[in-house]
Amino acid sequence: MAGVPTKTAHPLLKRIGMRLRRARQSKGLSQEALALAVGMDRSYVSGLERGEFNVSVVALDRLARAAGVRLALLVEGE
Repeated sequence: MAGVPTKTAHPLLKRIGMRLRRARQSKGLSQEALALAVGMDRSYVSGLERGEFNVSVVALDRLARAAGVRLALLVEGE
């Protein structure tokens, strides 16, 4: 499940990535464990956390559930 890398990380993608990283870490998951739980490659999860990919809503929902947070937490305003 590959996304298209962005040339410059959009502020929203960076914010989502930062929140995903925090959620993953607070649950004690490595990037690899999270990736395996949702059927993604670890390097893709890493890129998402850096805001490099414009992830689909469905994929983001799977990641949020695996990280133990609501999807809204990852995407709500500042």
